[in-house]
Amino acid sequence: MIVPVRCFSCGKVVGSAWEVYQQALKDGKSMKEALDECGLKRFCCRSTIMSHVETIDTVGLYQ
Repeated sequence: MIVPVRCFSCGKVVGSAWEVYQQALKDGKSMKEALDECGLKRFCCRSTIMSHVETIDTVGLYQ
């Protein structure tokens, strides 16, 4: 729903990378290039950002 602030496994701050990641994908870069641009090196941090699904706008309609 909301972008995770920290990685679930290691605790590194990953929430600040979400907008950079989304912009890189819109610019036509691959997921690997976008994650490299964000500075995420660890597998756990990369999977936290890659697996996130933005659903806050959909869920907000039903409150």
